[in-house]
Amino acid sequence: MTSNSRGDFLDIARSWAEDPSAWTARPRFDPQQRWYHRMHVGDGYEVWLLTWLPGQETELHDHGGSAGAFTVVSGELTEFTPSATSAGLSTWTLRSGQGHRFGARFIHKVTNRGTEPAISVHAYGPALTIMRRYELTESGLRMANVEMAGAQW
Repeated sequence: MTSNSRGDFLDIARSWAEDPSAWTARPRFDPQQRWYHRMHVGDGYEVWLLTWLPGQETELHDHGGSAGAFTVVSGELTEFTPSATSAGLSTWTLRSGQGHRFGARFIHKVTNRGTEPAISVHAYGPALTIMRRYELTESGLRMANVEMAGAQW
């Protein structure tokens, strides 16, 4: 397991993804909502395990100033980011073994548009304290709400 808090968050997520025996919970699939579990809090970062049934997704959000990364353990996830050149969203799909790192001001939406359940491992640093949710309007992004760790998730 990667323990270097100054390490690359994608390396940390991949390290955890490659060792399911170290996971502190077995993945669960909830048809009502995405399931998530914080597996580890390290020096300056944390690691989460998430599951996604087909059609489950996040809203557009950021990570409250935390940088991070995620890797797909199984299945596939589609990531959407606000486009710099239009009022739409840029899209790409990540399959098992692929991941994405992002900076502290990154905004995205993640969904399982596939036909199979998906599992992903996420690493953030510093640990998440807030997440801001956004709406895409004709005039651009608008902050919809702010969620606090320990209160809404």
